[in-house]
Amino acid sequence: MTWAQVEAALPNAKAIAFDGCHKIYVLMDDEQVQQMDDWGYGKDDDGSHLLKFEQHESEDILEILRDWWHESCMLRFISAVRTVEGDPNKGFTDLISQTEDEE
Repeated sequence: MTWAQVEAALPNAKAIAFDGCHKIYVLMDDEQVQQMDDWGYGKDDDGSHLLKFEQHESEDILEILRDWWHESCMLRFISAVRTVEGDPNKGFTDLISQTEDEE
């Protein structure tokens, strides 16, 4: 497993989100940040998180993602997600897939 794709995505991202179990997202546009906010990420006491980059130092973001990775369930993954009008499924890019193991 390599973190290079995650690191490469972060300079263009707006936020990161974690469902508290295994879904970790790098949010690439404001619409995706709003979607996670609308879904309640980081609002309830359910273990989810939504961290907007203006709230955190950029060098801390990668460390937070690594922490979430190590805290997550075995089916974990990190995906970048951006808005694609007409087909939302096309907006997902695997950065670290469920099948990748720790080095």
